[in-house]
Amino acid sequence: MSVASHLGITVREYDRRIRTFIPNYAEMLDEVASVLDPAAETIIDLGVGTGALSARCLSRAPAARVIGIDADTEMLPLARRRLGRRAKLTVGNFLRVELPRADAVVATLALHHVRTRAAKATLYGRIHAALRRGGTLVSGDCHPSDNRARWREQRDLWQGHLEKAYTRREAAKFLSDWSHEDTYMPLPTEMALLEAAGFRSVDIIWRRGAFAVIAATA
Repeated sequence: MSVASHLGITVREYDRRIRTFIPNYAEMLDEVASVLDPAAETIIDLGVGTGALSARCLSRAPAARVIGIDADTEMLPLARRRLGRRAKLTVGNFLRVELPRADAVVATLALHHVRTRAAKATLYGRIHAALRRGGTLVSGDCHPSDNRARWREQRDLWQGHLEKAYTRREAAKFLSDWSHEDTYMPLPTEMALLEAAGFRSVDIIWRRGAFAVIAATA
């Protein structure tokens, strides 16, 4: 499924509309990029989309080159225009595409498309193998509390954000549709999977409601 189909928007709307869907979206991207070593030379962006995260990463690491992977062929032309010659863009599913050696692997709102713990464990193992010693995986995504009452509070906050741009019914439908299409794993689950994959340290560097940025060092 394309991003446009998943969200019910056109590709050209993505950079504007995603902010109406995800609270603190720009801040989350900034936090992911801020973790990177400014001396990084190769950065893999999983689910590169329109290149918004990669652009921030290239600003953080001025000598770096991005390898962007995305299965959505409609998105890549936008990323190509944004990133220019500093990016090599590949069409493919990041669960299957071979990952080259890299100093960092980044992702935002991409890894929730991995549906099972087993598949995510395999992906984390592949990422760990691709990273140079001391390299970093940084991911920003939805990681709800494993406490049901707290998750309901987080969901209410998310719906409140959506209702700034949409009706209450529209907001509720978005959340319902996404809950069936995406898999949101709690932070303890993500951290355990990363540690099992061999990452030496796993840290939560940012959290707002149900959303968080995790950094793991190989």
